Amino acid sequence: MTIKTTTHLNFRGTARAALEFYRSVFGGELTSVTYSQAGAVQKPSESDQIMWGQVEAESGFRIMAYDVPSAKAWEPGTIPMFVSIRGQDADDIAVVWAKLAQGSSIVVPLAKAAWSPLYGMLKDAFGVTWVLDVEGPYQA
Repeated sequence: MTIKTTTHLNFRGTARAALEFYRSVFGGELTSVTYSQAGAVQKPSESDQIMWGQVEAESGFRIMAYDVPSAKAWEPGTIPMFVSIRGQDADDIAVVWAKLAQGSSIVVPLAKAAWSPLYGMLKDAFGVTWVLDVEGPYQA
């Protein structure tokens, strides 16, 4: 099984600026999806904020980020990041999910999502938030 871990940073309205900065530092390609593009707008003033963003460079550097919607509690330093596990095989991701889920609080059940064949989020017994998904091309 091949998996990648990626630091996933959480912001409140500044994810795009942060990703652009990281791209200027490390190079690479910036890919992002806004809440509007994903059809997931909760508050019109946040429609152009980043629901999913990533900078990936040929060097191997990769970082992800999103804007936490104002409807969710967010305090820098309290939930500053997720650990993101991305794989190419749904069965492999499901096995990792089952193991991580023991003693965890499920935030988003592992299931098909608009942007991934399989996606889920949980907070483990140590307070670490994990996001697991199957890589796939984004289709707007």
